[in-house]
Amino acid sequence: MLNVILHGCNGKMGKTLQKIISEEPDMSILAGIDRKISEDPVPFKFYMSPLDCETKADVVIDFSYYDAIEDLLTYCLRTKVPVVIATTALGEKELDLIAKASEEIPIFHSANMSLGINVLSKMLKVAIPILEDSFNVEIIEKHHNKKVDSPSGTALLLANAINGAVSEKKDFVFGRHSKNDQCKITDMGIHSIRGGTIPGEHTVMFAGPDEVIELTHTVFSKEVFARGALKAAKFIVTKGNGLYSMEDMI
Repeated sequence: MLNVILHGCNGKMGKTLQKIISEEPDMSILAGIDRKISEDPVPFKFYMSPLDCETKADVVIDFSYYDAIEDLLTYCLRTKVPVVIATTALGEKELDLIAKASEEIPIFHSANMSLGINVLSKMLKVAIPILEDSFNVEIIEKHHNKKVDSPSGTALLLANAINGAVSEKKDFVFGRHSKNDQCKITDMGIHSIRGGTIPGEHTVMFAGPDEVIELTHTVFSKEVFARGALKAAKFIVTKGNGLYSMEDMI
């Protein structure tokens, strides 16, 4: 039995994970952590901060807030518990803390827990060396109207995958409002759309002379990310200290 602590247990992803884990015969939730108290009572121990958590599990799954990462890592380092970090909008400070902590504990970090997105990332690494000389690259991402970060962490994941495979790094252009200069082949536009209840859609467009290639990944339910996080949890508990990603798992 794999015993889990959910960090961000009362958010939308936390509630989705509660549902998915309840259907897993070999997983259980020992405790949940969230700065917000749920209107519905939870069937496990609850703490409002990782620093207050007195429960030790086999793994922590984190879908929380970027500013909660430091306290979470403090708890994981103290208890030597592996952690899956799926929180988005992390800055350089948080990423540095994750990298340093991974020297002492196993950490799985991905900006997107979808298997499909990470396969798309691999596909881009194959396509871009062939197309980069004559095709402009644009990324368009769509999300629900409650998403606060823009562009999405996934859009940046895809953009960085492209830049990791080109011979000349591309400059990120976030929208083109008030820009009057010509689009250069070394520019990569990243555009965000927010509205309704769209769970997530990412399109990478290669626009070349007289032809266009579009690669699109669409999510229809948050369960995609929950199931990916569970796969990551089962993966990371078998690993030694270090920083792991979806690329390592797939």
